Amino acid sequence: MNGKVLIVEDEENIRKFIVTNLEISDFYVKEAGSSEEALKICSSYIPDVAVLDVMLPGLDGYRLCKILREKFSHVVIIMLTAKAQDSDKIHGLNIGADDYMTKPFNPMELISRINAILRRVKRNDKNFGEISTIEYGKLRLEIKEQKLYKDNKEIALTNQEYSLIKFLMQNPKIAFNRDELLDKAWGESFFGDYKTVDVHVRRLRIKIEDNPSEPEYIQTVWGRGYRFSSG
Repeated sequence: MNGKVLIVEDEENIRKFIVTNLEISDFYVKEAGSSEEALKICSSYIPDVAVLDVMLPGLDGYRLCKILREKFSHVVIIMLTAKAQDSDKIHGLNIGADDYMTKPFNPMELISRINAILRRVKRNDKNFGEISTIEYGKLRLEIKEQKLYKDNKEIALTNQEYSLIKFLMQNPKIAFNRDELLDKAWGESFFGDYKTVDVHVRRLRIKIEDNPSEPEYIQTVWGRGYRFSSG
């Protein structure tokens, strides 16, 4: 089995089509037609990946995303949206989504994205050479545990946030542009764009910086991108 997936989509024909293709690709799949049904399922079933339609009846996909992210920090969340506007995509990323797809889409592309993200998560499970701990200032990254601490208090991170901060802390004082971060931190098979990097940097700054508007750790290099400052 490649992993556990939850599909939340109110249009049954679309949902069943996605489920069938995932099952053929050897995923264990649960499905829900509403956010309320999805939350009931998640009381006893924690998926590796949750695929959420934005336009759901009742509690919409954005609000479901926020609830799932608060409950399960490491679940990968992919949003399905009929809207192609950048503002909608950025809103989804800001509330905790890891990726997004615009309808209509090929189910095989969705499966490709899921596989790419799960491969990256598995890579993060492995130790980075002989180093198991990286410390800079108030921050401590425990690579074997896949956990980040500030002042010895754990900071809840999504998989995308963890991959990004891990890469930056492993390569301090080096400035990377957005394309390099998409490639190096998340892999060539990641389908996001440069706005994804900006959103995740902003989210990380809120979590790790004493003053996110004057960042100590993740610094902007004008005309280049971002770098991690080791002090």
